[in-house]
Amino acid sequence: MSEEMNLLIPFESYEENAVNIGTQQKSADMARFIDTVREDGLYLLNVNMTDSRIRAIAEFLNRFEAPRIMVVSARQYGQRPARKFAESIGANAAVGRFIPGSLTNPVLRSYVEPDILFVTDPAADQQALREAVNSGLPIVGIVDANNNLRNVDVALPANNKGRRSLALVYWLLAREVLKVRGATTDEAWAESQDLEEWQSTF
Repeated sequence: MSEEMNLLIPFESYEENAVNIGTQQKSADMARFIDTVREDGLYLLNVNMTDSRIRAIAEFLNRFEAPRIMVVSARQYGQRPARKFAESIGANAAVGRFIPGSLTNPVLRSYVEPDILFVTDPAADQQALREAVNSGLPIVGIVDANNNLRNVDVALPANNKGRRSLALVYWLLAREVLKVRGATTDEAWAESQDLEEWQSTF
């Protein structure tokens, strides 16, 4: 219980936004992040681990210059939150279809040379993931119960398919990155960034 009292937001907020709702398949890689299995067969992710990973990843991302961080999301529900996250921390974003060669072919207009890649879903963002691996970039990823972690260096266990879950995770992560920089507080962030706006698909 004491662990829950130290969460970034109330435990109920994670639940209400379905951050802990996994899939009905579980990969061997993700077993350590699973809390329980629901009666309907859905694997539930451990919210305490999600919460502590958000803090750790915020610290980790701040080791890189913001413009050298690349955030990608092919998933429709992740596109707006990923873009807003990137805007908030000063990173680059590539949402929607990832143009092949964007990380490997200097001739392309979409070519970028980031120092780190952040993927919304390692499965949906496979093209970007592959190119990042070939370029030797460290990779951070939001990972669900069914994800394979083979090419993910730092895993953030959370529901990476739900609109509200992705919005909350990116909203929290942006807040924590900026707090590490001393650029915001919980109160200031809540006032300036409406979570519902991050959840919109438009």
